Amino acid sequence: MNNPTMNRAHRAMCTALAAAALVAGLSACAPLIVGGAVVGGVMAVDRRTTGTQIEDEGIELRASNRIREALGDRAHVNVTSYNRQALLTGEVPTAQDRQTVEQIVSKVENARSVVNDLAVMPSSSLSQRSTDTFITGKVRASLVDAQDISANSFKVVTERNTVYLMGRVSQREAKRATDIARGVSDVSKVVRVFEILSDEELRRSAPQPAPVTTDNSASPGG
Repeated sequence: MNNPTMNRAHRAMCTALAAAALVAGLSACAPLIVGGAVVGGVMAVDRRTTGTQIEDEGIELRASNRIREALGDRAHVNVTSYNRQALLTGEVPTAQDRQTVEQIVSKVENARSVVNDLAVMPSSSLSQRSTDTFITGKVRASLVDAQDISANSFKVVTERNTVYLMGRVSQREAKRATDIARGVSDVSKVVRVFEILSDEELRRSAPQPAPVTTDNSASPGG
């Protein structure tokens, strides 16, 4: 006998798992969505220019490689760049290492600023990192479910149950996304790393529709 409540819970869990798998799968590869491209019939909005998206990927790659060269396996550092602002999360053994990582990233080509939220403590466990990936998936799924904001305008990072939200958004969108993330189970804290846009900036960043052309070559009776 079907139980509607259990069916809804099952569907919600499947959505979160699918989103978590998507986040994990895309973290190490180039984005499938650029600008205002249409993917699967849905308009995907990224308010960064295509050039900035490519620069962000380069910042993350170069910074991660240089940190690995400097600290090896004794630190767990994640670099997330959005609009050339680099967010540092994870764990390092000492305060000196924390400062060293920030200096390394600040010198990476195209990086305009660094937000250093590294913790001085032992590296998180694989179990904790799996939990963080799952939380990221649940937050992403909740943003997708919301009908009044565009989930693709946000980047979500989770570290030790703390959710970081990045994006170029309005004050209303920032508040709405923060409230959504705070309502997700297992989230202990939400940190906003937003670039707040005015209404005019928001309009300018919106994807422009393709120009409509009319073919006048054929005659009316043709």
